[in-house]
Amino acid sequence: MKGGKIPDSDVGKIIGIDKLSSKRVHMKRWLIIAGLLVALLISVAILKKVKKSDSMQFKTEKVQRGDITVLVTATGTLNPINEVEVGSELSGIVESVEVDYNDKVKKGQVLARLDTSKLNAQVTQTRAALEAVEANVLQAQATLKETANKLEQYKKVRELSGGKVPSQTEFDAAQAAYDRAKADVASTNAAVSQAKATLEAYQTDLSKADIRSPINGIVLTRDVEPGQTVAAAFQAPVLFTLAEDLTKMELHVDVDEADIGHVKEGQQATFTVDAYPNRSFEAQIVQTRYGSQTVEGVVTYETVLKVDNSDLSLRPGMTATADIIVMKIENTIMVSNLALRFTMPTDESQGGSSGLVGALLPHPPRREEKQIESDVSNSTQQLWVLKNKKPVTVQVITGATDGINTQILNGEIEPGTQVVVDILSKGK
Repeated sequence: MKGGKIPDSDVGKIIGIDKLSSKRVHMKRWLIIAGLLVALLISVAILKKVKKSDSMQFKTEKVQRGDITVLVTATGTLNPINEVEVGSELSGIVESVEVDYNDKVKKGQVLARLDTSKLNAQVTQTRAALEAVEANVLQAQATLKETANKLEQYKKVRELSGGKVPSQTEFDAAQAAYDRAKADVASTNAAVSQAKATLEAYQTDLSKADIRSPINGIVLTRDVEPGQTVAAAFQAPVLFTLAEDLTKMELHVDVDEADIGHVKEGQQATFTVDAYPNRSFEAQIVQTRYGSQTVEGVVTYETVLKVDNSDLSLRPGMTATADIIVMKIENTIMVSNLALRFTMPTDESQGGSSGLVGALLPHPPRREEKQIESDVSNSTQQLWVLKNKKPVTVQVITGATDGINTQILNGEIEPGTQVVVDILSKGK
C-alpha cells in the first residue's frame, strides 16, 4: 500500500465480506419472522381448540351408591319332581280303563284291567295239580307208616328169637321198603312245593292283570284304550304317565360353560314362562351337575332348581327363562356403563396429524393407546369427568357389572361426581 491507496485485491476481499454479512443478517430476520408466524399459528389453533372445547355440551350422569345384582340367564323346561311311567308286565287284551287325563289317583288304585279268562283257567289248573300232589303226600305218608310198623315188628321178633327169625333177607327187604316209602314222602312233598310255587306265580300274574298306581299323584298321559292288545315282550309297554305332586316341581336349565363357575347350590333365581309373560316365579338351585352336554358346538351343564307351584299355574314341559342371582353387592359406588364406553372424539377440524399445526402439536404415542387396551382387560378403565366444565380423564378399577351399572373398586371419583356419557353438541 503506497500513497495511502488500498490495493484492488484487498478492496475486493472487504466488499465480499460485507456482502456475506448482509446475507446472514437477512437470513436471521427471515428465521425470526418464520418463528413468529409459527408461534402465531399455534396460538390461534390452541385458542380455537379451547373455544371449541368450551362450546361443547356434554351429557353427564352422577356417580351413585347403590346395589348391583349380577345375573346368569339360562333356559330350560319344567318337570315334576317324581314322574313315573306305568306299564304292564303281562300281555293281553285291555278289558277296561278306570282313569283319564288329569285324574288324581292314590297308591294302589286300579288304573286299568286286563282280560283274565286265560289267567283264571291257569290258576284253576295249577290249584287242581296242587291238590293231586297233596293227595300223593298222604298216600306216601301212609305207605311210610306201614313199612315203618313192619320193620319195627321184624326187629322185635328178631330180638325174641335170638336173631334166628326173620331171616336176614326178609329183614333187609323190610328195611328197603321203609327207605323207599320215606323217599316217596320227600318226593311228594317237593312236588307239593313246586305246585304251590306255580300256583303263586299264576296268582301273581292274575293280580297284575289289575294295573295299579304305584304313587299318589295325577295322570299326565294315558296311552291305552279298552279292547287294545298289550304285548309285553322284552320291554313293558308304557300305558300311563303319573306325576307324584305338581305343587312342587323342578326347573332343569342348561347353563353355559362360561357361566357355570359362578353358579352354586342355594342361589336364588327368578324365571318366566310364555304362558304368563307378565309374571315372575321364584326358584332355588338344588343341584349343579358335573356332566356336560354339547349341542351344536355349545357346551352346557344341567342345573336343577326347585319351584313352588302351589296354585298349579305351571305345567310339566313348559319352557322357562331363568335369571340366576350369582352375586349381589349392596351399597357400593357404581357408574353407568355408558360412561365406561364413552370416548372423546378426535379434533378432525385441525387436519389431524397431516396439517402443519397437527405436525407441530404433540400427540400421545401409540404405545399409550395399547397400554389403555391392556389396562381395560385388567379391569382398569378410563372415565371422563367434568372439572370446571372441562372434560378430564380419570383412571378407575372396575368390579362386577349387571349390564347397566358397574362397580367401582378404586379411583378418584365419589358419589355425586358428574361423568360424561355422551356429547350433546359441538362448537363450530
